[in-house]
Amino acid sequence: MPIELLMPALSPTMTEGKLAKWSKKEGDKVKAGDVIAEIETDKATMEFEAVDEGTLGKILVPEGAENIAVNQPIAILLEEGEDKSALANAPKSPMAKKAEAPAAKADVKPAVPAPVTAPTPSKPAAYSVPPPQAGEGAKASPPPPRSGGGLGGDSSRIFVSPLARRLAEQAKLDLHSVTGTGPHGRIVQHDVETALKGGGAKRVAAPSAPFTPPAAGGGPLSKAAVYALAGNTPFTEISMTGMRRTVAKRMVESKTTVPHFYLTIDCDIDPLMRVRTELADAASTKLSVNDFVIKAAALALRKIPRANASYSDDAILLWSEVNIAVAVALDDGLITPIIKNADTKRLPEISAEMKDLGLRARAGKLKLTEFQGGTFSISNLGMYGIKDFAAVINPPHGCILAIGAGEQRPVVKNGQIVVGTVMGCTLACDHRVVDGAVGAQYLAEFKKIIEHPSVLLI
Repeated sequence: MPIELLMPALSPTMTEGKLAKWSKKEGDKVKAGDVIAEIETDKATMEFEAVDEGTLGKILVPEGAENIAVNQPIAILLEEGEDKSALANAPKSPMAKKAEAPAAKADVKPAVPAPVTAPTPSKPAAYSVPPPQAGEGAKASPPPPRSGGGLGGDSSRIFVSPLARRLAEQAKLDLHSVTGTGPHGRIVQHDVETALKGGGAKRVAAPSAPFTPPAAGGGPLSKAAVYALAGNTPFTEISMTGMRRTVAKRMVESKTTVPHFYLTIDCDIDPLMRVRTELADAASTKLSVNDFVIKAAALALRKIPRANASYSDDAILLWSEVNIAVAVALDDGLITPIIKNADTKRLPEISAEMKDLGLRARAGKLKLTEFQGGTFSISNLGMYGIKDFAAVINPPHGCILAIGAGEQRPVVKNGQIVVGTVMGCTLACDHRVVDGAVGAQYLAEFKKIIEHPSVLLI
């Protein structure tokens, strides 16, 4: 009997995905463990492996298809001894179902509209207009649409600023002959002046959606709204990937629901740099500063376990393992591969594992278990020359440690001003689970470890 291959749920938050690439074609033999396709989830592009053997009989979803819901059939696998005749009762492609949906809706009789109640004379009907242009008076508002009269005939279809209308009236200019360059085609002062000089106002086409000012306190922003707020500036559109949408959503949720506070400390890393150079010269072991940071952060969590915690409405969860999630930048977002049990691993092991995870993260080859989870985050922008910064917590983690560049600064050692290499470190804490004293204790422990790197070699 033919086997339906369904769109897999490759992450806990995935509800739909994009079929980025087919690794097999119709008629190909498939073995358990073979990579059949590459699926773009809300987190990353991941490989979809077969769990059954057979022949790929029919592909239901083409490459590049987006918004394919989880558990929708994407292909049919024929078992041994079956041929294409077994596909007679195969399910339809999800793409075909979407195409049929509008036709089905067309057969439905329209509902009888509810009676419309006209507005009373004392309360004129509400109307919506774009905001006034800069320099034309923030308090001025265009009059409500009129059913007739005015300049050049029916003006109810014209959006015009008060100043532009006044100039047109004085010059007896027909506004129907003027092209507006303001938001949603609104005629502004510049358009009237250009028309009076005999020129035509050049207009950049706006998105077709009507302008809707964003709600107070934030909320969804349409392209039309952003376009208008930016003053109709020409733009190039970059499509939102599933990963970028997820990053945007999670960061907004974090900053609006997690009470952040920040603690910063400077660390003297001259001893670390010496040890790093000695290891490279004596044992040809090339370690990055970030490798030392990961190990030091993990050991500090063992000393201050209250920082290795997450908040829930029922209880604070103190994690038994130290699993460090390290931010890795990608072209369309970022991902956080995890060094599990980092406190128990030696520096060369952490270095090799981090290199492997970083390469596979950029290639979209990470497994779900390699980037989902973790108990504590690290974000390092030191390689870009950033002195210090405050990172956004990645829920449900209780903290994220932001690492800046090691730079030479004047420091006091043994009562003398000397040049030292100093690295700025900022800890962002979820105040629901990590108090100021706990955060300070953690940073003090981290500083002690990172400034005495011999501890990290044990």
